[in-house]
Amino acid sequence: MSADYIVRGMAANKQLRVFAVTSKNLVERAREIHQTSPVATAALGRLLTAGSMMGCMMKGDKDILTLQIQCGGPIGGLTVTADHQARVKGYVKEPNVILPPNAQGKLDVSGALGPGFLNVIRDIGMKEPYNGQTHLVSGEIAEDLTYYYATSEQIPSSVGLGVLMDRDNHVKQAGGFIIQVMPFAEETVIDRLEGSLQKVRSVTDLLDQGMTPEELLQHLLGELDLEISDRLETEYYCNCSKERVSRAIASIGRKDLEEMIADQEPIEVNCQFCGSHYIFETEDLREMLK
Repeated sequence: MSADYIVRGMAANKQLRVFAVTSKNLVERAREIHQTSPVATAALGRLLTAGSMMGCMMKGDKDILTLQIQCGGPIGGLTVTADHQARVKGYVKEPNVILPPNAQGKLDVSGALGPGFLNVIRDIGMKEPYNGQTHLVSGEIAEDLTYYYATSEQIPSSVGLGVLMDRDNHVKQAGGFIIQVMPFAEETVIDRLEGSLQKVRSVTDLLDQGMTPEELLQHLLGELDLEISDRLETEYYCNCSKERVSRAIASIGRKDLEEMIADQEPIEVNCQFCGSHYIFETEDLREMLK
């Protein structure tokens, strides 16, 4: 199975900043972990795909990006986090949500999300993380991120994301692109880009034709002189461990720990991102109290 990867580059003489990714394996991994329904797989897969590209835009080794959707629809909400190496993880509140297809016969991601908000949180080691929030404009996730970039960061962007399922409800294709317009871009470049993007019906159609991330960008940018600067692998990766979980338990405070010890029952903690189970016996809790 070939590895998922992202390509980054510039186009139109550095007037456009561009990213594209193939994310089929990491979205399928998320589906396996969370046992998501097709519409939940599509929603979480799109957000994970966006997270991988947005993660690799961060500069610092310890920077963490969190994409959070709080919504009123039956899916209940989604969370994805990414690091600057484009390693992502995520979960959805209601993984088993089932909805009929939308008017186009596609998975109804917008219906699953309903009205809500998108939060983009960047923890870059400052006292307070940077937090930008916008309301969901369509619930299709790509349009919501396009709107977020325009309003919260004042960066005109085009975001395309797609997840295609096969007949067995496994992930057949997943990927996407982000194209950002630099402040000094000429009107002619913007017009040509808009004209080209209007011809694109769906990212998954292009991936299903066998296009690589490089070919996807070439197709989208046409004559706008694409220059690829680098390529990096992306994967579904959870960094939880017993030690990290025990630090989290120890931080809840002395009184609560004493109550848990008094109960004489082991406690079980499950990781929301990867489903790992961690058991702490009474003796472990006593160690934390010290």
